[in-house]
Amino acid sequence: MSTAPLLKASGLYKNFGGVQAITNLSFELSQGELLGLIGPNGSGKTTAVNLITGFVKPTEGEVHYRGRNITAWPPYKVVRLGIARTFQMVKPFYQLPAYKNMIIPLYSPRVKQRAGGKFGDRDAVALDLLEEVGFERDSFVAYKTASVLPQGYLKRLELAKAIALQPDLFILDELFSGLSLAEVASIVPIIEKLRQNGKTIIMIEHRLKELFRIADRILVLNFGEKIADGKADIVMESDVVKKAYLGSE
Repeated sequence: MSTAPLLKASGLYKNFGGVQAITNLSFELSQGELLGLIGPNGSGKTTAVNLITGFVKPTEGEVHYRGRNITAWPPYKVVRLGIARTFQMVKPFYQLPAYKNMIIPLYSPRVKQRAGGKFGDRDAVALDLLEEVGFERDSFVAYKTASVLPQGYLKRLELAKAIALQPDLFILDELFSGLSLAEVASIVPIIEKLRQNGKTIIMIEHRLKELFRIADRILVLNFGEKIADGKADIVMESDVVKKAYLGSE
């Protein structure tokens, strides 16, 4: 891992009217690291990710990526820089076949730039990417409309779209949500392969057992504030974290 942080959030605040969603959030992320972002419902996890990816602007504070100030950049610029995300609530083009849902990321300026303007057969690339995330090559699943796909395949499609953008930093928002243990077990090797290829990952998860098996570090939010940051076993032994999850007697 490089000594300089790949991503740095400094003193982030976000107010929605009278609601303080994020309070003085600061953290760093190293190249090749997998950071688990956890916390009770409503703790500010998705808001934190939205601040990083430009979907909302911070009330205060800064975000730096590779030493560059990207605070409040619009999402399309953030993606071009090499940050891609998935969404907790998947929203594919339901009336299109799964492989045709890959059109937008495969036509993106970032992919065009990295391919030197030569895309090749995009349908073939789309099918290759879907196979990479678990769509069976010899089945008809990739050709089915997204509207008939079960949740497991929709989550895989969401991941494939992020991979298609060829990012250096993946932000995965509850990728395991709604999946069976077998489905989660089949997706974990895909994440591990991304790491082997030098990718950096932030994962928002409520499936803590599965997350702790692959995360290097865990950052815990509660009511928009960072209450712990460190190795999973140490973090979960914290009285502050236990109180946030379990409440006080």
